Amino acid sequence: MSAAYQQISASKSYSSWANDSVFQFARPNSTSAHNRSARWIAPSAAIIPNFHLPMRSFEVKNRTSTDDIKSLRLITAIKTPYLPDGRFDLEAYDDLVNMQIEGGADGVIVGGTTGEGQLMSWDEHIMLIGHTINCFGTSIKVIGNTGSNSTREAVHATEQGFAVGMHAALHINPYYGKTSLEGMVAHFQCVLPMGPTIIYNVPSRTGQDILPRVIHSIADSTNFAGIKECVGHDRVKEYTKNGVTVWSGNDDECHDSRWDHGATGVISVTSNLVPGLMRELLLKGKNPSLNKKLLPLMNWLFCEPNPIGLNTALAQLGVIRPIFRLPYVPLPLAKRVEFVNIVKEIGRENFIGEKDVQVLEDDDFVLVGRY
Repeated sequence: MSAAYQQISASKSYSSWANDSVFQFARPNSTSAHNRSARWIAPSAAIIPNFHLPMRSFEVKNRTSTDDIKSLRLITAIKTPYLPDGRFDLEAYDDLVNMQIEGGADGVIVGGTTGEGQLMSWDEHIMLIGHTINCFGTSIKVIGNTGSNSTREAVHATEQGFAVGMHAALHINPYYGKTSLEGMVAHFQCVLPMGPTIIYNVPSRTGQDILPRVIHSIADSTNFAGIKECVGHDRVKEYTKNGVTVWSGNDDECHDSRWDHGATGVISVTSNLVPGLMRELLLKGKNPSLNKKLLPLMNWLFCEPNPIGLNTALAQLGVIRPIFRLPYVPLPLAKRVEFVNIVKEIGRENFIGEKDVQVLEDDDFVLVGRY
């Protein structure tokens, strides 16, 4: 009997479970037939035979090994720009990706929090991943954010992402409807077989920390590339001393994480604006003066939840239309004036685009609620 037939046959045997002793109520013995306090014995978790095979391909064109992903230093969480009706502005998007390539970024995260994957349908999401790999996959690594708080959705989106050619997947732990640490492990184990994977730990957004014992439980997977870690230097150091690849998830900490605590690099928001300077910060040796120079920009970008600051800044630089998908709205006028001064201080030549930075008036921005 083939293994596949055995798996399917096993799945059909569920009706026999009802007769299994572990699913029965404890029956009173003959001396206590009228005892109404019969106790139910909790069974061990039933293991359903897994015949859901990964939908994957082993064709080598455009494929990237896990070690290739581990070597990436600067990964930009790329912004998704919009047309006036809220659809993707692919021309502006292509320009943004080209400027990342020219600025020295090693990879891009497509449809992450910065790219507003949370505001996309899955059709939009997978289309954008496919577009990016099709147009730029030979010049930069494309990492698709196919994570979800639903394991079913995460599995399906990751299958589709790798089917359209993404080099790696980014996965967050289930948020809002949180699970146990054991549940996290099971969730990640469902998506790891499909291809190189970066785990993303950002408790400020998910409400739950991915503890090191979760990561160590999945670290032996050949597809585990590493973790984007937002908890801080101590956590970064704990991982790196145990051989786990780490990208800092905090721009304002990435310099010290890289040079003092062993991080491989950063998955960055700031590099959307100054990819060349961020590459220098991560590849040219310790540079506290450059780090200090960039800190006001980093702090400005995160004065409100990301990606509000970045969306505002890119519009002020004239590289995207000033269009926001709600619920995001631009930073107030005073902050926009502050950004103009920050650009002048760092040097306009260090930022992407060629237009002069502008303050923009409130009426210049378009807010789209239906898209």
